[in-house]
Amino acid sequence: MNATQTLDNQVNRFGFWSVIVALATVVVTLFFPLDAPGGYAAEHADRVAWLSANRGAFIAGWLNQIVSMFSLSAALACAAWVVAAKSPLRAILAALFVAMATMSFIIPKFIAIWTIPLLADTITAGAVGAELADPLLRLLNVSIPFSLYTSFDYLGFWLYSVFALLAAGPLYGETTSTRIAAVTLGVFGVVYQVLMVALFLGAIAPVDIEAYFISISMLLLIHLLAMAFIFKKATTN
Repeated sequence: MNATQTLDNQVNRFGFWSVIVALATVVVTLFFPLDAPGGYAAEHADRVAWLSANRGAFIAGWLNQIVSMFSLSAALACAAWVVAAKSPLRAILAALFVAMATMSFIIPKFIAIWTIPLLADTITAGAVGAELADPLLRLLNVSIPFSLYTSFDYLGFWLYSVFALLAAGPLYGETTSTRIAAVTLGVFGVVYQVLMVALFLGAIAPVDIEAYFISISMLLLIHLLAMAFIFKKATTN
């Protein structure tokens, strides 16, 4: 086995295990809270009290989200490697958008485990800086779709959708798994762009943003399942 074959085998094996980790983190998400009960409908005072009382669980939930994001990005980057066999330029551009999406995602998730708990503790204790911490915590609400915090998340998914548009075509192949992976990726990329246009034109109300955008993002889970078979098959050839 030459160096190129060895690298290809390692990338596909890494992609397979990245998919496994990403899917596992989806299950773990069910056991940890990512915000106070009621989401953005919760009163600010109730959110502060909840964050202070559930600090550990909140941080654990968002640490899991960081692992989920990194593993998903790794799987998509490995998919770009698969695409490179047919279209090297599109693969490079696709990987670039995955890298930018990863940077966009890590900013709010790091804020969740570092800044938000400190803000809640400062407000609860009435410590120095509490008057600044209160408006900052409102600004960094993790559930309001138009907050500064969630804007980074939606930017990350938009960058994923550009990756999808670049990678879907070359990924399509003769096997069932490549077709499912390509079609789900392509549909995600196209529909996400349509939703963005609809949002900018005012056709989607702010209260409905999460339902529309998160729902279409679920297609990435189907894409991951299909890619698991592709990666696994490539490591056994």
